[in-house]
Amino acid sequence: MNLSKPLILGLGALLVGRMLSGGGTAQPTAPQGAGAGASPDGGLAGGLGGLLQKLQNAGHGDTAKSWVGPGQNQPIDPGQLRSALGQKTVSEVAQQAGVNEQEFLSQLSRNLPQFVDQLTPNGKVPSLQEIAAALTRTQQR
Repeated sequence: MNLSKPLILGLGALLVGRMLSGGGTAQPTAPQGAGAGASPDGGLAGGLGGLLQKLQNAGHGDTAKSWVGPGQNQPIDPGQLRSALGQKTVSEVAQQAGVNEQEFLSQLSRNLPQFVDQLTPNGKVPSLQEIAAALTRTQQR
């Protein structure tokens, strides 16, 4: 998988951004199997678990589960990602990545299934530290 630098930056912001600032209020925890790395705010700051929770809440749980589990990764289109993540999050992350929203969503929809699949080779959601290490390795290539 060949991720562009803006997408790597965007994914990093999406997965760990608000966790580092410690913001947020308590909300329900991530679904079973997605709790590792989830923060108290239950949102995207919850890392991969938070991202999977957002997708599940938006009706794309089966799609997200296909990325974590064995077998074929189901696709997701940019519009589905926009609705699951929310306009504010998409705008903020695209800005942090230095690309327009459409380009960010397009790249994310193409690469997120494989990205999650590679981060969860045994069907286990990694911790935020494991994700940060993977992003660092990818960025250095």
